[in-house]
Amino acid sequence: MTSASTAGATSTASSTPTPTPRSPSNSSPGHGLPGGPLVLGVRHHGPGSARGVRAALEAAEPAVVLVEGPAEADALVELAGDPDMRPPVALLAHAVDDPGRASFWPMAAFSPEWVAIRWALDRGAAVRFIDLPAAHSLAAADPTWDDGEEEVSGSGLRIDPVAELARVAGYEDAERWWEDVVELRGDDDPIAPFQALAEAMGALREAYGHGGHPRDLVREAHMRIRLRAARKEFGDAVAVVCGAWHVPALTRKTTVAADRALLKGLPKVKTETTWVPWTHRRLARRSGYGAGIEAPGWYAHLFAAPDRPVERWMTKVAGLLRAEDHLVSSAHVIEAVRLAETLAALRGRPLPGLDETTDAVRAVLCEGSDVPLDLVRDRLVVGDVLGGVPAGAPAVPLQRDLARRQRTLRLKPEATERELDLDLRKDTDGERSRLLHRLRLLGVGWGEPATGRSGTGTFREAWRLCWEPELHVQVAEAGVWGTTIESAATARARSRALGSEALADITALAEQCLLAGLTDALPVVMRALADRAALDTDVAHLAQALPALARSLRYGDVRGTETAALAEVAAGLAERICVGLPPACAGLDTDAAAAMRERIDEVHQALGLLPGADGLADRWAGVLRRLADRDRIPGILRGRAARLLLDEGRIAEDEAALLMSRALSPGTPPSDAAAWIDGFVGGASGGGLLLVHDERLLGLVDDWLTGVPAEAFTDVLPLLRRTFSGYEPGVRRSLGELVARGSRAGGPGRATPGVPGFAPTPDRDRADAVLPLLHLVLGTEALV
Repeated sequence: MTSASTAGATSTASSTPTPTPRSPSNSSPGHGLPGGPLVLGVRHHGPGSARGVRAALEAAEPAVVLVEGPAEADALVELAGDPDMRPPVALLAHAVDDPGRASFWPMAAFSPEWVAIRWALDRGAAVRFIDLPAAHSLAAADPTWDDGEEEVSGSGLRIDPVAELARVAGYEDAERWWEDVVELRGDDDPIAPFQALAEAMGALREAYGHGGHPRDLVREAHMRIRLRAARKEFGDAVAVVCGAWHVPALTRKTTVAADRALLKGLPKVKTETTWVPWTHRRLARRSGYGAGIEAPGWYAHLFAAPDRPVERWMTKVAGLLRAEDHLVSSAHVIEAVRLAETLAALRGRPLPGLDETTDAVRAVLCEGSDVPLDLVRDRLVVGDVLGGVPAGAPAVPLQRDLARRQRTLRLKPEATERELDLDLRKDTDGERSRLLHRLRLLGVGWGEPATGRSGTGTFREAWRLCWEPELHVQVAEAGVWGTTIESAATARARSRALGSEALADITALAEQCLLAGLTDALPVVMRALADRAALDTDVAHLAQALPALARSLRYGDVRGTETAALAEVAAGLAERICVGLPPACAGLDTDAAAAMRERIDEVHQALGLLPGADGLADRWAGVLRRLADRDRIPGILRGRAARLLLDEGRIAEDEAALLMSRALSPGTPPSDAAAWIDGFVGGASGGGLLLVHDERLLGLVDDWLTGVPAEAFTDVLPLLRRTFSGYEPGVRRSLGELVARGSRAGGPGRATPGVPGFAPTPDRDRADAVLPLLHLVLGTEALV
């Protein structure tokens, strides 16, 4: 909800109790606030509100500033003044016993709360957080705190206060209304906008009550209690910065007993709080841990630009486009500024807003194209800014170890996604790889493997890295396994090995342990693997587990890991697969046969990775030969076995043609013959090129296809379509041309033997026709 009442997407917005706002003329700077506490109702992450808060605090000079945020954060407020603290940042609170139960309170440089905190720290004023403690808000996943008031019109809907005010003002776009009335207007009286907004919110609260947010009533009771305590300590020299939605409730006359009654009996959980880095990109998201700000980069610019914001923005856009090799001149910038100002005047806006500047950028700087405009939106309107927190901020031991490893390995967390290529023969790159694999095993998704320049199991590894703020929660969750990345990953791997029932899961875990270099976990994993392998009699399970073991052995060679025990288990699995596969393939239905085909392909590839597998290779070839010859084996498996034998040179092309002619004989049911073709040449296995280059095989397929009875053709068509649709477009075109020409050797009734698609003698006229184009491509002149 992008309203004045939201503190952030993960935390429920909080408010501050106080009497009505007063004009700074009633106060004497430095002598308290005789007119009562100063209540500043803001829109979170609004640069206009932030500027207004700063001006109001400068005029009033309160002794204490009360800020919307969890009460536990009082102990962390001094860190906001540390030179190493760079917004955007967020307060993070999580349950100690369940770190996954967490909430964030994001703050950017243009957030009114952040501006208030920094103003108070710079001038020696006290700072207090007055929202409901996170210990209560995190205690229940679905709290039902309510005071019995009716929700919105009895419908239970939640309202967006800013959207409601925009609707009343005749605006369809709430963001545009807010820009017009707050962000793009100046005011000599810093308090006047807050008074007007408080009055408007008062009217909304009278009409809608809690607006579909019953928990706000409890939060506001807590804030009133905190406000009373601050007034008791500091008198009326108190300023409150809270969501404007809460101002009417905080100025309402209530008793201490009534407020305490609302807080009585709330659930509670032990929590920890800290500061964590945040990003502009995360602020722009409306779900997850976002804040729902559509243009944080634009808002940051409005807040930071001392004057001429449109001119400065266009200059910034021009710099970005020039860096990306787009031709943008000073004249373009001048024209874009003029167009933005003209559009603002035509639309009745006080100054050009984001819509006007975007339209001007598209028309002038991007020449009407949305392609460079998307770059501007991504890099500037949203932005890649990543905040930073001091090293002294509280953190779980695992987070500290991760930070230390990041510094040692020069792996700086970045908000933008980037590719990382690692050469595992280098010590630093090897350590980086182990760190990233250990984090993945712990469920911390900082890096994801990417397709690199080399294949699986080589000396190179490619990663895609992107640091997201919620990874701090994942690290906190993983902290239950240990205090260092290595010890935590080892403990996690041992636990998974003991708890896994599926053989494939344990083999995948063994692969992860080798990639992560967890030598202390391997003995436990290997014992569990040997136990499961000995008990599992399902050939499909064994076949599914073998590829991971084969890859693990290859990784072990690359990373210098001892894998003798792993090799013994892999060899044992391969032997059992060779024995049990033929009977396991007999009598399978269509779906089971298709799944078994994938297992056969994986085993075939895995055996090539096993060290010293020459004897196994011969045994495997014998298994494939039995599959190809047995009529009780489904056609798709017989065809696939024949193709693997042909590719490995275990059978000659004549023998492959004989197997195909048997499979496609008139006595074979059409559906079984079509399945054989699918197994032999289907999908992306290179079968299309095989047919292009072997006229005999293509002729056999063509003759069988033309002889399929009409009543059976409809049944086999879907399978044939799937078989040939997997070919590359060029292969399909070549096959179509060959079949259309109808020139193949050995085909019955064919008048012209020879290579498919070619006549017995060259056609010189057709050959010469290509010469002009060839000379044009080569840049040569035709010889006359």
